[in-house]
Amino acid sequence: MKTNKFILALMLLISFSFYAQGPKKEKVKALKVAYLTNNLSLTATEAEKFWPIYNAYDEKQFELRHEKMKMIKEKLDSESVDNLTDKQASAMLSQIESVEDDLYQNRKKFMASLKTVLSPVKILKLKKAEDDFNKTLLRQYKNKGKRD
Repeated sequence: MKTNKFILALMLLISFSFYAQGPKKEKVKALKVAYLTNNLSLTATEAEKFWPIYNAYDEKQFELRHEKMKMIKEKLDSESVDNLTDKQASAMLSQIESVEDDLYQNRKKFMASLKTVLSPVKILKLKKAEDDFNKTLLRQYKNKGKRD
């Protein structure tokens, strides 16, 4: 148990140094993998099946959130919302709804795949670990902004 706490503390310290250099996708991903590995206590068999499923899911979520939504946000930034016609605004809303639906469908497919690999308890642990990791990441980002 002390080893797990030491590893967690070490990961958090390392993550602070990464943020001093600026957040980068690969560094954050490596921290996330370490954090999830530490919190899920996967067996070798579970890990062998889990990580390919998780990585495919995570990449798809990233693509949907950052690439597709980025295009929509860029349109909103380049055009004042007040200057959009109702037809243009409706088209943008449809695009947003489509991306959000794709995110939901990807998560749903991911959960179905996980049920064949992990117990329901470990799936809930994964959800909690992801939430905790994201909160920690956000807190570090906010704290970094206060120091600058």
